Amino acid sequence: MNRPPITIVLARAINGVIGKDNDLPWHIPGDLKRFKALTMGSAMIMGRKTFDSLPGILPGRRHIVMTRDRDWAAEGVEVVHDLNSAIARAGNDPISVIGGAAVFQLFEPIADRIELTEVLAEVEGDVTMPDLRSSEQWREIASEDHLPSGTVPGWRTVTLVRA
Repeated sequence: MNRPPITIVLARAINGVIGKDNDLPWHIPGDLKRFKALTMGSAMIMGRKTFDSLPGILPGRRHIVMTRDRDWAAEGVEVVHDLNSAIARAGNDPISVIGGAAVFQLFEPIADRIELTEVLAEVEGDVTMPDLRSSEQWREIASEDHLPSGTVPGWRTVTLVRA
C-alpha cells in the first residue's frame, strides 16, 4: 500500500502515564513547541477524547478524528470510523498520530516513526501506555535530555524508527 509516512507523537511519563482527566498531567513548554513543529503541515489523527482535550482547532494542521459515534461531528474536523479510512482521508499528507492510547496501539504496528517525549517523573494519571521501546520493532536513532526547571520536570526527547 502506497501511503504517506506515519509518525506517532507521544508524551509519556516514566511510569507509563499519558493522561489525567482528559488532559496532559504536566506542562512542559518545550514539549508543546516540539509538538507544534512535529505536527505542522500534517494530518493529525486522533480519537474523539483527544480532540476534546485540545484548546480548539490547531492552525496549520488537519484534524482527523476517529470515533465509533456515527453522529459525532465538529467544525473543522474530518470524521472517520476506522484505521483504513483515517489513512485514506489523510491522502498524501504526512500523518501524525497524536492519541489517545487506543489510537496509538492501533497505529503502532504500521507506524514508521515514533517521536516520544519521556517525562522523567512518576506522574499520577488515569490513562497509561506501555513503553513501545521494549519492542524489538523499534530502534532509537536520537535522544536529547532537558533538565528540570522550576515546576517543569526533566524530560527527554527520543526518536525511534522501525527496525
